[in-house]
Amino acid sequence: MTTVAISKKPGIQIFKAAELSKTFPKLDVGTILGVSGVKSEIVDVPVSESLNPLTIGFFSMKPGESFDFVYDVVEYKVVTKGKFVIRDQEGNRYVAEAGDVILFTPDFPVVFDGESDGEAIYSKHAAPNPAMTN
Repeated sequence: MTTVAISKKPGIQIFKAAELSKTFPKLDVGTILGVSGVKSEIVDVPVSESLNPLTIGFFSMKPGESFDFVYDVVEYKVVTKGKFVIRDQEGNRYVAEAGDVILFTPDFPVVFDGESDGEAIYSKHAAPNPAMTN
């Protein structure tokens, strides 16, 4: 299913926290990646449909299996609740907690550790990933 961009006209739009999960239900990351035991959810939400598309998204993890991911664009996540434990290919461990910002650069493999238990919002200058949209 293709989602229409949420920015339709000039002005201010507010998305109330109580309605976000209903408006933008998250999808199972384990199913998307084909990795069982992953307890993580994600959804990409297109903001604009211009030549320079902008996407925001919502991401969460509960303790479960770790999973690998490689970002293809610059993306940042703002941790809004709990914590995320992330490792790089050298095994360095990073812990991001509520209020922290995580910046990912393209073509750099990361591991989302299964001990993560948190929620985040994210943004990227790219079109939504079709596997991560409703």
